[in-house]
Amino acid sequence: MMRVSVHGGHSGEFCCHAKDTLEAVVRAYIDRNFAWFGLTEHMPPPDNRFRYPDEIAAGFDAVKLYDRFARYMAAARHLQQKYAGTARILVAFETEAYTGAPAFAAALRRTFRPDYVVGSVHHVNDIPIDATADQYRQSAAISGGIDGLYRDYFDRQYEMLCVLKPEVVGHFDLIRIFDPAYRDRLEKPEIRDRIRRNLALIRDENMILDYNVRALAKGMTEPYVSASILGEAQRMGIPVVPGDDAHGVDDVGLNIDEGMAALRAAGFDTAWRVPSPKAP
Repeated sequence: MMRVSVHGGHSGEFCCHAKDTLEAVVRAYIDRNFAWFGLTEHMPPPDNRFRYPDEIAAGFDAVKLYDRFARYMAAARHLQQKYAGTARILVAFETEAYTGAPAFAAALRRTFRPDYVVGSVHHVNDIPIDATADQYRQSAAISGGIDGLYRDYFDRQYEMLCVLKPEVVGHFDLIRIFDPAYRDRLEKPEIRDRIRRNLALIRDENMILDYNVRALAKGMTEPYVSASILGEAQRMGIPVVPGDDAHGVDDVGLNIDEGMAALRAAGFDTAWRVPSPKAP
């Protein structure tokens, strides 16, 4: 099977919680024999409210983060051309889904014309849910508990998918990150119904699911998406493609072979589908 990463290529040059230069990350993918890979730095926030603490500490405001994103897109295109004879590099970016983010991401897509977009949700109730367990609990309290947090997460994801129609859906069930009881919770009817609704939209819009193996590096026992959702996606004919979600050279390719083997065992087509941009 070809090594690929549909969700990879964050760097310390353009992301405060990653490491290494973007070119060093690119060279690591080449050295580790990836047939193709996507560069997927995060979108900037539409205003200062949604800066991350590390961005604030580094002295960024929303304008500076937008400028950094523009530099990322230019650098990624340069590297795409520089290594065109050596590797297939795709230039993309990863979204947010807090208030105002999907519409802003759509504007970024029109301006910068990436090869594709990874549609991800990292916030519920405009609070990050994947950074700390405390913030996860804060968001859950607003949602009325963990079940409510799941419902709100998948509703927010559905809204983002409807507005943005990303080519790739990032770490579909990230909401389980701080929930040791997630397997049982995913089977609850009001949550399972939302999952099926979102998967149906993904199928109908011909999107790709990211099989995000970074979860394994963070101590999870299975990638995003979990086995029960993966089976549903397989039955619905949704393409699933591995992603390492690398945040530096050391992460490139980490657990990707295990992810590819799991997808093959689950019956997925391992002639991995390459995302292609939708018409503007």
